[in-house]
Amino acid sequence: MRNIIVLTCLLASTNLFAQHADTTYWKKSFKGSLNLNQAAFSDNWTSGGVNSFGLNTLINYKANYLKGKHSWDNELDFVYGFVNNDGQGYRKNNDRIYLDTKYGYSIAPHWNIYGSLNILTQFAKGFQYDKDSLDREVSTLVSEFMAPGYFTAAIGFEYTPKPYFKLRLSPFAPRLTVVRNKDLYMNVPNNYGVEIGETTRWEWLAFQLLADFDKDLTENLNLKFRYVMFADYETLEANKLDHRLDVILSAKVAKYIDVKLSGTMVYDFDQDEDIQLTQALGIGFVYTIKNYKDEK
Repeated sequence: MRNIIVLTCLLASTNLFAQHADTTYWKKSFKGSLNLNQAAFSDNWTSGGVNSFGLNTLINYKANYLKGKHSWDNELDFVYGFVNNDGQGYRKNNDRIYLDTKYGYSIAPHWNIYGSLNILTQFAKGFQYDKDSLDREVSTLVSEFMAPGYFTAAIGFEYTPKPYFKLRLSPFAPRLTVVRNKDLYMNVPNNYGVEIGETTRWEWLAFQLLADFDKDLTENLNLKFRYVMFADYETLEANKLDHRLDVILSAKVAKYIDVKLSGTMVYDFDQDEDIQLTQALGIGFVYTIKNYKDEK
């Protein structure tokens, strides 16, 4: 737990410093969206159906600094959603906390050396739903805040051919995996790679690749994706490389209304031997503000 406090304080201190830095060289953007879906049926609706209510929220904030050879990029990405089906109750269907801060120093056109720190976890408890021998639904806790949580520091090289695309290559990217609930292994046998009875696992010698794309394809269409590959040198096998891809395609249909298609692909041997997939489609309110225009 002490490790978590130290790393969290580091992120907080960088954001505090940013508030007092020269604002002339900052590019800042904020996007917030709220998608709602609801369905209701009368008791005599012959086609069948389940009354339901759902909500999905997204907050993304970026503050990027560039002056001379020095750059400092910061991103906060919060996603949370749930659905409440009549007879089943509340269930979350989307949940992510992502924080990233990176300092870069230019060594050539489009190339930086950099150091970064990012955090990935979730807000709320997550459950797996199964049926028991009497066909009754049983919920099993499989995740919660900082169970798991990932803290990754990285040092390496960054290639930025365009402002909207960045590729990071880090030959040294130590990662701390946190599972603060010591009893979670009873529901998740591999305990996200953390030894049973422990709450943390360090992977000191590791490689990380991160590709980030965020661009307005047209005035009303935006594509954003982030791909991360993580490899522990001690277990350098093809089936033990971690992959995560997050994609969001959003189309603005009115000033404050957009349609959003999102998806996530995860392959992590410490979580599951198969690829994990999730997808969502929604329409709702969106508010975007930034102090710059995208490069064409």
